[in-house]
This record gives sequence, structure tokens and C-alpha cells, in this order.
Amino acid sequence: MPNIINDIKLDFKDVMLRPKRSTLKSRIDVDLHREITFRNSKRCYKGIPVIASNMDTVGTFEMAKALAKHGLFTTIHKYYTVEDWKLFAESSPESLDHVAATSGTSQEDFERLSTILKEVPDVSFICLDVANGYSQHFVEHVRRVRATFPTHTIIAGNVVTGEMVEELILSGADIIKVGIGPGSVCTTRVKTGVGYPQLSAVLECADAAHGLQGHIISDGGCACPGDVAKAFGAGADFVMIGGLFAGHDQSGGELIQRDGCSYKLFYGMASQTAMEKHAGGKAEYRAAEGRTVEVPYRGDVETTVLDILGGLRSTCTYTGAAKLKELPRRATFIRCTQQANPVYG
Repeated sequence: MPNIINDIKLDFKDVMLRPKRSTLKSRIDVDLHREITFRNSKRCYKGIPVIASNMDTVGTFEMAKALAKHGLFTTIHKYYTVEDWKLFAESSPESLDHVAATSGTSQEDFERLSTILKEVPDVSFICLDVANGYSQHFVEHVRRVRATFPTHTIIAGNVVTGEMVEELILSGADIIKVGIGPGSVCTTRVKTGVGYPQLSAVLECADAAHGLQGHIISDGGCACPGDVAKAFGAGADFVMIGGLFAGHDQSGGELIQRDGCSYKLFYGMASQTAMEKHAGGKAEYRAAEGRTVEVPYRGDVETTVLDILGGLRSTCTYTGAAKLKELPRRATFIRCTQQANPVYG
């Protein structure tokens, strides 16, 4: 018999953060930087734990250079060549502390990753990215990468439940990517019926990870800076952003001019567009699980970065958190039926 879990599971849109008394005089007093020592690699991270997604329209070298200036992180998409990586390392060595090399699970992916890490030894983060982090093959691949690169910090995902978070951490991962289906250009929930409301996924997975001295990334579902704040409040150590970083000068994707307006192409990595670009087309045995959209051109990403960070600082002042690290301890969520007045869109 199928099981039904009757506990209510919540998304970012279902809650708001309750304000609390604060001794902070100004948003400028809030410290958004974190210092984190990872369970398995033993390395220490310092920075603002907001991450650009490893989508090829977001996780670009240009994005990494822009975000690193503010202490933000970028998971570089896996379609750059080794030569591209060498040029990036040569032109922007100061950014290497704030990037991860992304890889899949095939032998070709593993060999390419190994070459990148050999040629650019200052890259210390690895992002092992698959749509379904529940396969035994993925767990075994995480173990293989940990054995091969014992001192690198490994990001692995995606999953949405505590027991799989624990499995991946015990298999060698340091940071688990949490999220199945919440992304703005992801159609997994529509095509498969599989997923988990993101706020509840973060709450439950953070609890599981922190019990093992592991860490999590909330990956997907942030439609505005307030959602980024909610993800941190729910216990995420890092928050990964895709759509909010799309459409900028530093974003990948074709620039389109139409009727006097400018747009940039943004698409999911399981979309028909991505599969045609990187795999020669969609295999007959699978469905495309991503959409392709035209995002209004938004100029330099600097403005968006400042908007997100400004929103986070304001969240901390409303809740009395002097540091981003304190936000989960200060966060009380209240359920709501509407979080914004929709009169003007």
C-alpha cells in the first residue's frame, strides 16, 4: 500500500519571518560573512554563503569574477574546457577561493574533473551534481571522488530528505545540495510528480546534516531576496541562486533583441535546449524536465547582488541577528495565506 505523510510541508511562499526586538542600530552593523570548517575535507571557508548555480547560463567565469568581489561563491558549470579553466585561473587568481568545479558521474566527467584539479590546483571545491541524488551509483561515485581527492571540499546533490543527507555525508560529502523541483525553470514536479516543498526540505535536511557536522545548500525556489533570507532562517548554510542571477551581463545565454527590448535566454539543465546544446538532443527514453524562457535583460549583476545582500541585512535587523550565523536561532516562522500585496503585480 502506498504511504501518505499527513504532516504539512511548507514552501517559502507559505511563511513569513516574525520580527523581534533588536539591539542593532543599523543594517550596516550586520555581518553576513561565515567561517565554516568542513567535516570531511577539514578545510575552512570564509565568505558570504550565497552561491550562483552551476547552470550554464548562471555559473560562468564572468559571474564568478563579479560575485567574488563581494565574497560570494559560484559553482562553475561543467561545460568549460580545461584550457578555459587555465585562462580563468591566470586572469582571476583571487576568485579561485570562491568557485567549485562541477562534475557529473560518468567516467568522462571524472577524468575531466581530475584534469582540471591537476592543472588548476588552487581549486579546492568540487560540485558533484545530478538530478537524482538517491541512486546507489551516485553514492558510490561520491565515495570514489572522496578517496581520490581526500582534502577537497565536496558538494553533492540533489536530495530532499534527512536520511539521504546523512548517507552522502557519511560517504564523504561535506555540503549537500537540497532541492528537487523548486527552480523557476525546472519542470521535474510537473513531469514526474516528484518533489518536496523547499522550506520543509531545508528544515529537515539541515537538522540531519548538522547532527553529523555536515552542511547544506538550499538549491532553488528563491523568487526574491526574502526567500533567500527564509532559506537561511530555516537552517541552510548556503543558498544557491539560479533565476535571480539570470539575464545579466555576466550570465550566459543568448542576447535577444525584439520590439525595442532586450532579453537573455535562460533554461533548465534538463531542458530540450540544454540537451540539444550539450548532448546533441534528447534521448527517446527520457522527458525534458526543464523549460526555456526569455528573461528581460538586467545589466550588471552588481545591482542584483547589492539588492540580495541588502535584503539579508534588513532581515537580520528585523529579527535581531547581528550575524547571519545567528539568523536560524532568531527565526520564528509564521504561516500565512499571502505574503505580499498583489495590486500592482
